[in-house]
Amino acid sequence: MSAQAGASWRGASSADSERADGRPASRAMVVPLARSLEILSAFSPHEPWLGNQELVIETGIPAPTMSRMLRSLVALGYLHHCPQRRKYRLAAPVLSLGYAAIAHSNVQMLARLEMQAFANANETYVMLGTRDRLDVIVLETCASKPASVDLRLYAGTRLRIASSPMGWALLAALPELERFYLLGNIERKAGRDWPALRRRIGEGISQLHNVGYCMSLGEWEPDLTILAVPLVVADHTPLVLACVGRSARLGRARVERELGPRLVAAAQHLQEQAAIID
Repeated sequence: MSAQAGASWRGASSADSERADGRPASRAMVVPLARSLEILSAFSPHEPWLGNQELVIETGIPAPTMSRMLRSLVALGYLHHCPQRRKYRLAAPVLSLGYAAIAHSNVQMLARLEMQAFANANETYVMLGTRDRLDVIVLETCASKPASVDLRLYAGTRLRIASSPMGWALLAALPELERFYLLGNIERKAGRDWPALRRRIGEGISQLHNVGYCMSLGEWEPDLTILAVPLVVADHTPLVLACVGRSARLGRARVERELGPRLVAAAQHLQEQAAIID
C-alpha cells in the first residue's frame, strides 16, 4: 500500500470551538490540553518529522500558540526537536502512554493469536483497528509465513474511515445516531468527493448487513482484495478485523465461498472468547 493511503486524514480545526471529530467543544474542555493532544496526534509513521508550519496547517492552531506549545512539549519530553531539520518528532514518553493503553488488553492479546493463525491458514495480511475521530487507527498487524502480502502497516497507522472497508465495517457497528453524526462530519470535510463516498459507504454497510462482511476488490490497491468485519465486545470501543490478499488469488467467488465466511467466524470466535475472559 502507498504511504499516502496510510497517512493521517484530518481536517484542520480549532480547539476553541470544535473538536477534531467535528463535535462542538465542551465548556468543560481544557483548551491547552486539547491542543497539546491534537499536536501529538498529528504525527504518524509516515510523517515522523513535522515542522511548525506543517503542524499549524494540520491542526489549525495559530502559529504563535503553536510555538509556545511546542516548546512546552519539548520541555516535558513528549517531543524531540532537531535544530538541523528545524522539525519535531514524538519522543519515548509518548510511546509509554500508548503502550499503557494496549498492553493489558485481553481482546488484543486474544486477537493477536487468532490473527496470526488466520493469516497463516489463508496466506493473507490481517489487521486489527479501531476508530479515532474520522480515521481508522491500526492496533495490530500479522502477516502470513511466508508473507504473501507485506503492506508495511504499523500500529498507529491511520486510514480514512470513509474510503476503506475497515472504516465501513466500523461505521456499520456504530449506533445509528452516532453513525449519522459522523457521516455528517465526513460530508463537510469531503466536499465534492462526498457523493461518491456516500454511495460506496452505503454499499459497504449494506454488504455487511447482508453477508456479514464488506469487501473491496482492487479499489484500495489495484492488485489487492480486502475484507473487513466489525468486532464488538462489551465495555470496549468497536473494533474491526480485516484481511488483505492478492486479487489474483482472492477473486469474488473464493471470497464469497471461503474467505468471507472464515473471517466472520474468526470475529465471532474472538467475541466469544473475549466475553468469557473479561
